[in-house]
Amino acid sequence: MEERVGRLHVIAGCMSSGKTGELIRLLSRHAVIGDNMVIYKHAVDSRDGCMARSRLGTEMEARVVDRPDMIVGDGFRVVGIEEAQFFGDGLVPVVRGLLAEGNHVYVTGLNQDFRGEPFGVMPVIMSLADELTLLTAICQKCHGVATRTQRIIDGSPAPWDSPLILVGGADYYEARCPDCHEVPGRPVV
Repeated sequence: MEERVGRLHVIAGCMSSGKTGELIRLLSRHAVIGDNMVIYKHAVDSRDGCMARSRLGTEMEARVVDRPDMIVGDGFRVVGIEEAQFFGDGLVPVVRGLLAEGNHVYVTGLNQDFRGEPFGVMPVIMSLADELTLLTAICQKCHGVATRTQRIIDGSPAPWDSPLILVGGADYYEARCPDCHEVPGRPVV
């Protein structure tokens, strides 16, 4: 039998852009043809327990892990990885290993942090992609095309020096267009 080379599809975008829903949609196609699959999500994302759940309520079971080295092909043909920005640089060799084993790998993540900066390992993962889906949302202020994630603290935009990671949903984050995105205290370059 001919050795297979895996394929990497990265689904990136801001909060509320439908990344998890798109992952579930794509994995559902594999389920139809009987491919065995697994989804991994980082333990820092404690929302929804052992489920990868979209804002619209679609869901699939997920394995919750602390570190990228806990992500293994385990005989699965298709591997999904949720919220890649939380996994750090150690995710790159894991993804490369999964691809070398011939797996189809789907990775979701925020391409930018709340400051509008590249988020963690995502730029590297995106550069390795065979296919890249960059999703947008609707700006919660002006209803334009949102490409940014606005962090909200006590009803106001979070300042630049806020902690990088704060897991939450609509209570802490809004989708915003570049014009409505605010980061008080952003250093002037």
